[in-house]
Amino acid sequence: MTIRTILVDDEPLAIQGLQLRLEAHDDVEIVDTCLNGREAIRSIKTNKPDLVFLDIQMPGFDGFSVVQGMMEVEPPLFVFVTAYSDHAIRAFEAQATDYLMKPVEPERLADTLERVRQRLAEKRGQEEAERLKEVLTEVAPEAAESMGESGDAHASSRYEKLINIKDRGQIFRVDVDSIERIDAAGDYMCIYTGDNTLILRETMKDLEKRLDPRRFQRVHRSTIVNLDLVKQVKPHTNGECFLVLDSGAQVKVSRSYRDVVARFVH
Repeated sequence: MTIRTILVDDEPLAIQGLQLRLEAHDDVEIVDTCLNGREAIRSIKTNKPDLVFLDIQMPGFDGFSVVQGMMEVEPPLFVFVTAYSDHAIRAFEAQATDYLMKPVEPERLADTLERVRQRLAEKRGQEEAERLKEVLTEVAPEAAESMGESGDAHASSRYEKLINIKDRGQIFRVDVDSIERIDAAGDYMCIYTGDNTLILRETMKDLEKRLDPRRFQRVHRSTIVNLDLVKQVKPHTNGECFLVLDSGAQVKVSRSYRDVVARFVH
């Protein structure tokens, strides 16, 4: 699996340094380098890379503006590379795969690329499964239907009942039924239960696989809600709405997820 990659930094020496470190990884193919955010947006839309190493502080369009400019298309994975650690929280809020400090250490870069490989393998596996199901629907609808039925039969046993969370030096065993909602900040999840808030280092995509989708549904690109704990739906402007949870907390449902939630909440 080749990882098609773009490097973005307004300092040519920084690009050269990262190129040298990436040479140790045979599966990384650098398809372009860019010196500013506007170049990066054009190149990403043209080359459709798998991965972008992105400097944050650049004249004109900074790194966060580049990510925002990708919202209308399917974005690649982003790894922010910067000399300033105070951008870390905002980087994770922007759904960055990782955040590297300059100068980039080879060991840290290797860890990041391993995470990238895992994310890409998951994405491509899901795409292959969807394509297979589409083909089966056309040529053998009975087989496609049985695939769905067999998946439902094992659904309840496939998902977690308890989740172990290491937080503040302690390990908490959290009953999945008690989880009210989950908010994402990069690779960190804020898990809200009736009486506690815990931080889990895990991606939202990975955590979703552990939770029963018949109960836990994404209602925003960075929020998952336990539908069993929804007690009211409040319409809002522009086709959005709010879910009122048992605790009284209100969660906005973005327009792109409203139809999904409507299938579960009546």
